[in-house]
Amino acid sequence: MASAQQGTPDNRTAITLCVSLATLMQALDTTIANVSLPHMQGSFAAGPDQIAWVLTSYITAAAIMTPPTGYLASRFGLKQLFLVAIAGFTVASMLCGVAQSLTQIVLFRILQGAFGAALVPLSQSVLMNIYPREQQGSAMALFGLGVMAGPILGPVLGGWLTENYSWRWVFYINLPIGVLGFAGLSVFLPASRQNANEKLDWFGFASLSVAIGALQIMLDRGETLDWFSSAEIWIETIICVSAFYIFLVHTFTSERPFVRPALFRDSNFVAGTLFIAVVGLTYYASLALQPPYLQDLMNYPVITSGLVMGPRGLGTMAAMLVVGRLTGRVDTRLLLGVGLGLTAWAFYDMTGWTPAVSQGEIIAVGLVQGAGLGFLFPPLSAVALATLPPERRTEGAGIYNLSRNIGSSVGISIVNALLTTNTQVNHADISTHVTAVNRAFHNPEIAHFLSPVTGAGRAALDALITQQAQVIAYIDDYKLLMIATLAVVPLLVIFRKPRDGAVEHHVIVD
Repeated sequence: MASAQQGTPDNRTAITLCVSLATLMQALDTTIANVSLPHMQGSFAAGPDQIAWVLTSYITAAAIMTPPTGYLASRFGLKQLFLVAIAGFTVASMLCGVAQSLTQIVLFRILQGAFGAALVPLSQSVLMNIYPREQQGSAMALFGLGVMAGPILGPVLGGWLTENYSWRWVFYINLPIGVLGFAGLSVFLPASRQNANEKLDWFGFASLSVAIGALQIMLDRGETLDWFSSAEIWIETIICVSAFYIFLVHTFTSERPFVRPALFRDSNFVAGTLFIAVVGLTYYASLALQPPYLQDLMNYPVITSGLVMGPRGLGTMAAMLVVGRLTGRVDTRLLLGVGLGLTAWAFYDMTGWTPAVSQGEIIAVGLVQGAGLGFLFPPLSAVALATLPPERRTEGAGIYNLSRNIGSSVGISIVNALLTTNTQVNHADISTHVTAVNRAFHNPEIAHFLSPVTGAGRAALDALITQQAQVIAYIDDYKLLMIATLAVVPLLVIFRKPRDGAVEHHVIVD
């Protein structure tokens, strides 16, 4: 990563504030849109699997554009790239707010994710550059506070804006933050050197990007097009497999590939990369499932759903404070085991949810799930990168975060596709037990409202069956997420402690 001008600038406090604003803006957008998804779905007349593209397009674009951040900062200068990233993210946010169709908002979210990918790593670099070594810990703690504030404020702020204005304001809110951050960094951040000789393996980057993009389109469109009965899905699958094959061949034959194969000789890094992909899959998939459950099945107002989801972030913050004190004193594998246990228990509890579940239980389970995340992210990023040579840790961090983003976008696509399919299957199964001669219709009250021999009764009966089918489909999704969480437990035995004298390298994961 290219560094900014070294030293201790007089305007360090102002730079820190502007960097924190940029970080907060990006962190907010990881959760603020989730709670508004049911309202966007109504505006664009989209299905549950289609509206999920608003999330997956952003995450996929961020995944693709995160690894080349170091090259871009070195080639064009850290300050210049930072300003372009903030400006682009802010403009893309405004375009998302004015989008008039599902296609438009998905395209604008791709732009938003592409520009936003650089904000977190650039923020870390700036803070490390402007503070002396003895103050870098405090600077990163402040940075971490901004990162963690996003998941806490996102659902609450998103619910309030949607309830009192419209879902479009969850994107418009980025305008004042972006303008302040851009203006402050333009004035206070020192100019940085540019290295015109910096090289990037564009062929490797392009082939990997095509593979990831084709995979995501295939997953997002599969449910709508009935998967492999569609020629489009076959084409996207062939493109994905071919591009990934080309990427692998190029990686093992090129002198300076986009991803160095030597990274994958480290067992900690391989296990950590697989581990974080599953963590991203389960966590972000559950975030995508909960708002529709609360608003569509439980009839919660959008602001109420945001309020009951907000405490999840408090659980994460509290757990991270505990983990910070235990790191170095307790075996990292034990911390990860606690995180997996808490997360799996939260999903297990969700498999028993019905629309009658209380707000107290939703909040309590959210706190537990958030705490599980807090026990997973910091120690996992440390142990995954600790045994890599120092000169390869930046590259390793890029691949690590790429894996997390891919896991997140794939997880959201899978659970939404399964939700749609299982709802249809469950509806058909339940319907076979509903006939005009069913004894339940002997009850006058049931026969009055749900009579299968009247039009109004059949409509009400179909709505009830659909609701029950959806509840069962959500339970199936939560079971899948629980199983996926438990499936990575065997990876704990692979992790080994860093060699004596090695320093664990902590990475803030947005």
